[in-house]
Amino acid sequence: MTPNRQCIFCQILAGKMPARVVYEDDAVLAFEDIRPQAPVHILIIPRHHLASLSEASKKDEAVLGRMLLVASEVARDRNIEAQGYRVVANNGSLAGQSVDHFHLHVLGGRLFHWPPG
Repeated sequence: MTPNRQCIFCQILAGKMPARVVYEDDAVLAFEDIRPQAPVHILIIPRHHLASLSEASKKDEAVLGRMLLVASEVARDRNIEAQGYRVVANNGSLAGQSVDHFHLHVLGGRLFHWPPG
């Protein structure tokens, strides 16, 4: 898929917007959230534009799995793996998705409650 010029995450991927990158490879990019909701709040995005989880298909299977493995690696690197962390994917505006580029939130460093909403 081609980048979406209006998408802030595509702009970050293109180097047109700044980001505090904590991890990158050929498939994904991980960076600090600019409005953290926890002491550790990292976003993980696929390098190709995928608006939402609802738009994912069989061809996205590898990158979706890679994103989860990177979430675990980021948690380990940020020293939140042992105490616990949360991985969140919001799908659609009612669920809280504010950027139309699929992403995972890795949150940790504080106590979380259930249910989250």
